[in-house]
Parts: sequence; structure tokens; C-alpha cells
Amino acid sequence: MDTEQMQADFAYCKTIIKQHSKSFYYAFSQLPLEKANAVYAIYAFCRTADDCADSSQPHTEKLESLQRLKQELDLFRDRAEADHPLWRALRRVFTDYEMDIQPFYDQLTGQLMDLNFSIPKTMDELESYSYYVAGSVGLMLLPILASKPSAGLRPSVIELGIAMQITNILRDVGEDFHKKQRIYLPEEEMKRFQYTQADLYHGHINENFVNLWERLAKHAESLYDQFYRSIHLFDMDSRLPLSLSAGVYRGILDAVRGNDYDCISMRNYISKEKMTKIRAAIGTCS
Repeated sequence: MDTEQMQADFAYCKTIIKQHSKSFYYAFSQLPLEKANAVYAIYAFCRTADDCADSSQPHTEKLESLQRLKQELDLFRDRAEADHPLWRALRRVFTDYEMDIQPFYDQLTGQLMDLNFSIPKTMDELESYSYYVAGSVGLMLLPILASKPSAGLRPSVIELGIAMQITNILRDVGEDFHKKQRIYLPEEEMKRFQYTQADLYHGHINENFVNLWERLAKHAESLYDQFYRSIHLFDMDSRLPLSLSAGVYRGILDAVRGNDYDCISMRNYISKEKMTKIRAAIGTCS
């Protein structure tokens, strides 16, 4: 592959992450160019998989899209990938880093779980789902962010991915329910805190909802804390982007709190100014 083609392929992936995740782009654009490009390519794959499950197409067409993506991944595994910017970029990533293809298949499993959605019954079921759609991403990124093999970091990146997915769920309670007809809050926890689907339908943000929401938020925060304990084991040039990514996502929880826990009728987000403050705080602590 010539240099000009390679640059164009990574630019294609960069456009996808800039369009769909300002927080991830803000964090990982701090990496050296080669590592940043690798992250963009992985994000583009995950975004493609996510779009298969969350598009407005009928269920059968979404399932067919996901099956086609799995077939393309099979071809990539066999070094016979399609001639497309995404797969060309990923081939370069697999050439430059000691990648494991299994997390890419796990990601597709997670998207299939969304297509055949059922409400998680327990926190354990929620964590299992969160591994497939987000913990798997941590494993994809690990060879890029930690050049020295360390089996001890696998749990750390999985924990970070799960924490981020739970944060996504707590940010998008209303959107998931009203637009996608999905409830990711575990049934067991909803019963424990006496919050019903009818309450959610009517947009009730009462003490029961706050206690339920905080139950999941505290769990996510404990996972963020566990991740931070291993930050020193990652490559020096990867620590700031990782800390930024975790810090910005953790900040979403405080954004919801600051809006009186309204994650049902409004979208909570971290402003660019807040991201800059988080970066400054991380720089002070490092």
C-alpha cells in the first residue's frame, strides 16, 4: 500500500470518529499519529458494527448487515479482506501491532445481543453485555496502548470498557427507552428500588429512580477507580489519552447529577470547556 493511499484510509476512519464521538476523538487525538490512526481504524470498525444494530432498517435487514460484516471479518481473518478503506486501515494496524482478532468477533456478538434484545435481569447480565459491546473495545486497543505485553492489563481495559458502557446507559435512559424500546437497567435492580417501566414511560424522576441510577453509577465509578490503579502500566504516551477518555466519560455521570438526574427527557454531555478542565486537572495530578 502506498503512503498516499494509507493516509487516505486513515483519514476516512478519522472522519468517522470525529462525526460520532467528540469525546473519544478529543482523548485519543492526543496520541502520536501512528497510534491515533490505529485507534481511529478500530473505532471505525466498532461504529460500523454498531450502525448495523441501531439503524432504522427493519430487523431482518439489520441482521443481514451484521452477518455481512461478520463475513467481511472472516475474510479479513483469512487475509482476503475487501478492498475498502476500513479493511485496508485495519490490515495496517494488524501489521504494526500484535493484535488479537477475537475481540472483534466479540463486538459483533454484542451487537447481535442488541438486535435480539432482552432486558438484563441482573447486574451480572448487564456486565456480560457491556463486555461484548465495550470491554471488547478495550482489548482491541490494548496492544496499541501498552506495547509491553501484560496479561494483568486485560482486566483493566475490560473494566474501563464496562464502566463506559454503564455510563452510556445512564446517560441514555430516555433515548434508549423511547427511541429504541430498550431498557438496560437490570430488572432485579428496578424491583429492588421499586421503579417500574410505567414510571419510565411517564418520565418519573423520583427518589426511587435516583437511588436506582446511583446504584449503577457507583458501580461504574468503582470500575473507573480500579482502572486508574493500573494507568502507570500503559505506555507513557498513552496515559494522558486514556486518563482523558476515562475522565471525560466519568464526567458524564456528574453532568447527569448536575441536571437533577434528568436522563429521560434531555441529553447530557460534557462541553469542550469541561473537557479542557478535565485535561488540566489530569496534567496537574500526573
